[in-house]
Amino acid sequence: MRQSQRALASFIFLSRWLQAPLYFGLIVAQAVYVYHFVVELVHLIHEAHHITETDIMLTVLGLIDVVMIANLLIMVIVGGYETFVSRLNLDNHPDQPEWLSHVNAGVLKVKLATALIGISSIHLLKSFIEAQRVPERMMLWQVIIHLTFVVSAFMLAVTDRKISAPVRHHGRPDRDHHPRSDRAATNSGDRDFLQERVESVGH
Repeated sequence: MRQSQRALASFIFLSRWLQAPLYFGLIVAQAVYVYHFVVELVHLIHEAHHITETDIMLTVLGLIDVVMIANLLIMVIVGGYETFVSRLNLDNHPDQPEWLSHVNAGVLKVKLATALIGISSIHLLKSFIEAQRVPERMMLWQVIIHLTFVVSAFMLAVTDRKISAPVRHHGRPDRDHHPRSDRAATNSGDRDFLQERVESVGH
């Protein structure tokens, strides 16, 4: 019975590798974004003498948008693979991202929400620059969607902080409470008690 349970548990645990092709697909999508970035950059260079400053600004914002989406893809690919599929073993790698050392599902959600806010900000800025061409109703909805992203990211951050907060005693966070120090104090008290007993017997 135990052997069959172990086999079933191993099979279920191995099912996480079904997500690996999804992350490989995102790598291909990132390559498509790189190609799109190069095409837009070449077009900007070729048309630099014939376009206005506003058009240059809009094109640059589009390039920044592509970069931010690529950063979002990197966070999903690397962080998601590290969290849900397998460890990357990059502890001693000189190029290890700083955020990868403490990534988990909660932190990854907050970072993704923050990246979405940045992408939404770029689109909103482009709409403000083209305010004469963009319908007022569409701009209003863009502002509402952007604020929704901001509130969602804030709620995710608050929820993650509450979940990862230290154990509370009597409604206050006990920052100085450490189980190891409690055990050490208990062991020290036991040693003192035994030493007093030995001294009393000796006398």
